[in-house]
Amino acid sequence: MSIRVVPLGAGQDVGRSCVIVSVGGRNIMFDCGMHMGFKDHRRFPDFGFLSSEGNFDAVIDCVIVTHFHLDHCGALPYFTEMCGYNGPVYMTHPTKAICPILLEDFRKISSDRKGDGKYMFTSPMIKACMRKVTPVHLHQTVRVLPDLTIRAYYAGHVLGAAMFYVEAGGQSVVYTGDYNMTPDRHLGAASIDRLRPDLLITESTYATTIRDSRRAREQDFLKRVHKCVAGGGKVLIPVFALGRAQELCILIETYWERMGLTVPVYFAAGMVTKANLYYKLFVNWTTESVKDTFTQRNLFNFMYGEIHTTTQPLLSFLIASDFMSHIVFFLPPFF
Repeated sequence: MSIRVVPLGAGQDVGRSCVIVSVGGRNIMFDCGMHMGFKDHRRFPDFGFLSSEGNFDAVIDCVIVTHFHLDHCGALPYFTEMCGYNGPVYMTHPTKAICPILLEDFRKISSDRKGDGKYMFTSPMIKACMRKVTPVHLHQTVRVLPDLTIRAYYAGHVLGAAMFYVEAGGQSVVYTGDYNMTPDRHLGAASIDRLRPDLLITESTYATTIRDSRRAREQDFLKRVHKCVAGGGKVLIPVFALGRAQELCILIETYWERMGLTVPVYFAAGMVTKANLYYKLFVNWTTESVKDTFTQRNLFNFMYGEIHTTTQPLLSFLIASDFMSHIVFFLPPFF
């Protein structure tokens, strides 16, 4: 039996990840993301390709979401609540916890502030969608159907990100989504069993990119930050993906403690602090160094350096606090 792969998004660009794999007589949708570059129907994958009548339950056996970034999960409420898919949806526990935070933030910006809500789901739709999600543990084998099983593996990248092994009708496939083979301060490297799938679909956005040493980049970053605040300046850091804020805060706080600095650090986006509650909760998904210090202190309790949350508009906050040096993290819209 042949295996068929149909990308409904992210086939030749970044964003709107959605890949349909027909394996062992079953149809699996891997990821259900949105494209940030469009405001009309092109924002979402072309679900009409699957069924012109909209009977998606008869076409798709299950949906698997690899992690909470919007280019991988952003179209899920649209697919379940507006297109009518009622079949099983699977993701890890941290992904299920954090997904609604990003989805709601995106909905507010798109509908409430920019007025492009024609193709946008509502808050009740997000809640209804997440009630249909079945969370899975790492290495847990889930029997979706008598001849269809799935299993999640640690992917690094962001909290809760997973690679999935799917077996159906004697055939198998591994789908990675985004993953990271280099451990950082709060997440480990991707890890998977020795498998022999019939098909491997892997993320390859930076496959041909050669980067400088991470340690060298971090040292250069910290040197520039220190020089700025030591001279009485302010450091404004845009963080383009949830998860990077936590990584940078741990980096800065470790450096602050080592250098004896007391310059305060602020989050300029409530979404970061909401998600950080789950980073504190799901410590078992982090690196061994974070887990080893958990009994003494949760590293996501950013106590050193007086890390606060500002609810003021970013520009107003910077002007009002003109008398002091500080660092501000902010997430641009949609991320």
